[in-house]
Parts: sequence; C-alpha cells; structure tokens
Amino acid sequence: MASIFGHSAVGLTISKLIDQKNSRLLLLIAILSTILPDFDVIGFKFGIPYTHPLGHRGFTHSIIFAVLWALILMFTIGKKNKLMWFLVIFLSTLSHGILDAMTSGGRGVGFLIPFNNNRFFFPFRKIIVSPLGIKNFFSEWGLQVVFSEIKYVILPCFFILAVRILIKRVKKNF
Repeated sequence: MASIFGHSAVGLTISKLIDQKNSRLLLLIAILSTILPDFDVIGFKFGIPYTHPLGHRGFTHSIIFAVLWALILMFTIGKKNKLMWFLVIFLSTLSHGILDAMTSGGRGVGFLIPFNNNRFFFPFRKIIVSPLGIKNFFSEWGLQVVFSEIKYVILPCFFILAVRILIKRVKKNF
C-alpha cells in the first residue's frame, strides 16, 4: 500500500480541485476516505486471508465500495451540493486502490469485488509498498516509501494544485 501521507495528499488535491467553496468538513472527510480502505487490515486479526474478498485490498478497495461510501456520505452529510460531495468522496476513496495498484508489492487490488475476485496491478508500479505497522514504517524501508511517494504522489499533487492556483489568479486578473 501507499502510506497514509500519499493517500492523504491525493484526498486533499481532489477536494481542492472539485470543491470551490473549500469546505473544511469535506476536505477532512475526503482525506479520511483516502485512508478508509486500509481498515480492512483488521481482517488479519480475524484470520481472513489476504486473497479473500474481505481481505486486504479486497472489497474496501473496490469501485462498488467507493460508490456506496460516497452515496452514504452524500445523503447523510452532503446536504447541499450533493453531486460535488459524491464526486469528491467517490474519487478520494477510489484513489486509494488506484495508488495501491501502482505499488511494488502485495497481491493486487480487488477493483471489481463483489463481481469478480481477481486482483489487479497497473503496469506502472514504481511506488514502493509501505510496510504494515508503525514499527516497520520507521525504518529504512519506510524512508524509501516516503521518498518514493514524494516523487510519484506528493510532487504531482503539489504541481496540480499550483497550476490550479495560477489559473485562478489569471482568471481573476482578466
């Protein structure tokens, strides 16, 4: 998996690009939605194997899960601008699996669960997979993950947001 930092950067970027009103609540929920799919690791404690549909990178990383989660939040919290809420939450949640499918490890992402339990990777797999657990994250491996995510996730997000700011300023001056 990518780390909490890489996933959060994508949620922040998606929220800033779509939400023109800059709702702090939507920003916070977008960031949390990018992290939410990894709560499936609790399945390891209950003996759920990695490749099970409810295992790691399974259902919570699927397109259906992202749709359901976005619909729930759209109808419960996104009272105004429902479509914007749906888009931000859906894309933020889905981005988790997309980043994971670009990592160097694991057994793939179950994008199509519950219809198909196959796991997928993208051809681009340059993001170094993050170790599970805090103890292992603070290691040489964890440092390599951080540098990998800065290069392949955080800098592109920063660039996208910088371009957005420049475009807004140009529009404002004309």
